[in-house]
Amino acid sequence: MVVARVFGKSSPEASRRENDRLAALQQLDLLDTPRDEGFERIVRLIKQIFSIDIGIISLIDGHRQWYKACSGLSADEVPLDDTFCRCVVDCDEPVIVQDATTDARFLKHPAVTGEDHIRFYAGVPLRTKLGHMIGTVCAIDRRPRSFSSRDLVILEELAGAAMDRLELMQSAATDSLTEAMTRRAFKQEAEQLIALALRHQHDLSCIVFDIDHFKQVNDRHGHAAGDAVLKAVASACTATLRAGDLFGRIGGEEFAVVLPHVDRDGAVAVAEKIRAAIASQPVRSDHGVLHVTASLGSSALSIVSKEIETLLAQADAAMYQAKNGGRNRCVSWSSIHADHAISARRRVLKAGSILFNERRSTIDCTVKSLGAESAGISVSNTRGIPPEFILAIKGEGFETNCRVIAQDRQHLEVAFR
Repeated sequence: MVVARVFGKSSPEASRRENDRLAALQQLDLLDTPRDEGFERIVRLIKQIFSIDIGIISLIDGHRQWYKACSGLSADEVPLDDTFCRCVVDCDEPVIVQDATTDARFLKHPAVTGEDHIRFYAGVPLRTKLGHMIGTVCAIDRRPRSFSSRDLVILEELAGAAMDRLELMQSAATDSLTEAMTRRAFKQEAEQLIALALRHQHDLSCIVFDIDHFKQVNDRHGHAAGDAVLKAVASACTATLRAGDLFGRIGGEEFAVVLPHVDRDGAVAVAEKIRAAIASQPVRSDHGVLHVTASLGSSALSIVSKEIETLLAQADAAMYQAKNGGRNRCVSWSSIHADHAISARRRVLKAGSILFNERRSTIDCTVKSLGAESAGISVSNTRGIPPEFILAIKGEGFETNCRVIAQDRQHLEVAFR
């Protein structure tokens, strides 16, 4: 269900701070990256040190709090307006709530009145060395409790350790679980291959694929089974590709491939080989044999699409069509863009709003990529969003009419009208 609210303007100072914060987060490029045992260890330490129920390390974009690591809650993310950490973002300093039932800001919060039964909250900013707050580190309990100045110092030290690890991850080139390239390394290598293709005028294509219903694997069988699936899928893909192809893990269950010297028809053929290899490979786990499939989208280098962000955006849109078409299939961008186009894109991270119902209804979003004629947007849930709406970028005076090109549960590809 879409919640309607009034679309308001923030102060220039708040808008500037938010833009700087999101720019710092964009630079790290760690949203929606795979789980990491180092962060899992820190949240377990938070629980043990303070004897509390829940520990969280989160990154916060324009519309949500995404858990890089969380112990004690099952969710992966929560809309920003629904989280206590909204207050940490707004005031840019630690927030301590000893008993939420006596705090006017939170006493009617669903996490307090509902089954989560949250009573105590301590959240500190996750801050870069340049001082930008990109997320939070939290200690949460289901019982009221005190939190001393010494406790606060310890939590801030743990936040510092988490930030150190985030920055260390910038140098990693290989995903430790799947042995695929990390997202950052993949994009850097892809940019070099694209430059060579443009210089020597040879073909190049891109494939993006996502494991179908992967969250259900984790929910039903646990992360160990999910890890086994990821390793098996990566192995099947690697066995299908040539030595000179790039293969990267760009999200939790999302992978990408760059194929030098391969045109759009060749990319469709490679995508089909990957799809068949994944579907035919049984995955053995502690819960028995699992069978998984993947949805794939492909795109090709052209006069318009000559940056990795544009190629990925086109392949993403095609992949969303594959998902909406029933999953376990391949779709080429060239087969779906007859009446619209994804123009050249640059990667951004901007807080936005989707306005509709004559501007009476608003949904917070994050603009992930932006071009002169199109954009890629993330939301908490696309359900209820109409096929046409106004996209506004907060603090920049940017508004434009949009229509949806492709979507899945949390992502929209839109063309400007």
